[in-house]
Amino acid sequence: MKNKIIISILVICFFLNLINFGFLKTCFNFFILFLILFVLYKIYETWFFNSSTFISIKNRIQNHIHNCNELNKHIESLKSTYDSLEFEKENLGHADFVDTSNYNYKRQANKEKRKGNNICECSRAIVSKANQQPFRYLCKYFNIKANENTIQKFEILLNNLSAAENGKDLLLAEKEDILNHILPEIPFLIQTFSKEKLSNKLGFKFIDLSDSYFPQYSFQYISPGGNASYSTNITLNNEILENFIQYLANQLTFKNSVKGQRQLMTKSLRERIKIRDHHTCKLCNVSIKDEPHLLLEIDHILPLSKGGMTQEDNLQTLCWKCNRSKSNKLI
Repeated sequence: MKNKIIISILVICFFLNLINFGFLKTCFNFFILFLILFVLYKIYETWFFNSSTFISIKNRIQNHIHNCNELNKHIESLKSTYDSLEFEKENLGHADFVDTSNYNYKRQANKEKRKGNNICECSRAIVSKANQQPFRYLCKYFNIKANENTIQKFEILLNNLSAAENGKDLLLAEKEDILNHILPEIPFLIQTFSKEKLSNKLGFKFIDLSDSYFPQYSFQYISPGGNASYSTNITLNNEILENFIQYLANQLTFKNSVKGQRQLMTKSLRERIKIRDHHTCKLCNVSIKDEPHLLLEIDHILPLSKGGMTQEDNLQTLCWKCNRSKSNKLI
């Protein structure tokens, strides 16, 4: 106890000495100065964003910002393709599970168990095998059938998610061009300390750069006592999704009338169609020469739902606006 009192007295004496030397006083003065400068900058910032100069800049580029926001909205709709395709899921029935244990079964791991259509609660052995043969176990435990309908749906998903990924890059480049065009008219302080607020005040909508929209399937094992847990997660990003479609195609025995006529919507095929069409929309004739940041998508001339095939003579290049106006409904 005496030692604590002595240490406390020494600490107080140390700080009193600092005050005598003016150290704390100097720090306090710096803090006050910083606070004053911060308040003055906030006043200046508010004045600028309400000034006629800023309002004039905003009005002048409003059409460009609107186009960016429309593209952003379209990209978000592409990201939700998986939820709209309504993949068939096996109906396994319904039951209520009640945990009446008093001891080991109430561990945190068990409390955090997640339920969902894309989660398979299984044995540790299945988790391990799913890690070794992900496509095989994905089909087996999530009731994904290797048939034409399934392949067509995953092709739509791949086509739209590829467009979404490409669209994000083009959208950022377009936004950067717009901002760079007006930066000479924006005060240096606003550029330096209020760049994000400048974007918001101009009217740009938030651009989500995450990849959380890629479908994810999970095999999970949690021991009865909750002491051990393992999982194998399969995220169908564009590369894995393309390989999965190829896997499904290899499992499927096509009819003689179809075999050899059908191609898969691969990245190379999409690029080949764009090159064939000179990176120009087949409906409105706008090209990347006219709009360097133009998002081009590959469209089935005869929709898959009406018997159209994924083959070159049934594919065309469309800009995102024409593709959206052609059909807003997912097959």
